[in-house]
Amino acid sequence: MTRALLRYDRSKRVIDVGLASLGLVITAPAQAVIAMMVRRRLGSPVFFRQQRPGLNGRPFTLVKFRTMLADVDATGPASDAARLTPFGGWLRSTSLDELPTLWNVLKGDMSLVGPRPLLMAYLDRYTPAQARRHDVRPGITGLSQVRGRNALSWEQKFAADIEYVDQMSLSLDLRIVAATVGSVIRRQGVSAVGEATMPEFVGNEVPR
Repeated sequence: MTRALLRYDRSKRVIDVGLASLGLVITAPAQAVIAMMVRRRLGSPVFFRQQRPGLNGRPFTLVKFRTMLADVDATGPASDAARLTPFGGWLRSTSLDELPTLWNVLKGDMSLVGPRPLLMAYLDRYTPAQARRHDVRPGITGLSQVRGRNALSWEQKFAADIEYVDQMSLSLDLRIVAATVGSVIRRQGVSAVGEATMPEFVGNEVPR
């Protein structure tokens, strides 16, 4: 992280703590209702927890509301499309499943704005340029989110992530937050074409 990024990261952390704390208080009643709905419709556990790479690739446990059924049934592993119920799809399209992630922001695992945290398995598939997305904390929303979310190709997503790392600033973060509101209202780009979420990144879309 450059000195300029480091200086802004410190200021950004103060903003993140303040807004995440406020957000958790304001959304507490809604989160309680959603938790009961998830328990009734999808069963336990209510929360989805998974290791994700954070700043400098260090792993942390991401917490979200669960949106899918169990990944194994009587016939064996099920696809994401089969596991994603209409209720789970609604949670994803409205981004309500992301509300518990405010705890990750409060803890310092994430920021409100930054590249989305992907899978640990992807770490050794990145090119050196793509790996720069981990030069900053991952975010609940980011530049790739407001440019098309999962409707973007992996190449487009990573290009937006690198652009964010190079241009990170308060003004850019404010623009992203404002654009996120519109994106959530329109519910655009929730899934890639023909996918329940996004196809796996196999590391060969961008030449090495």
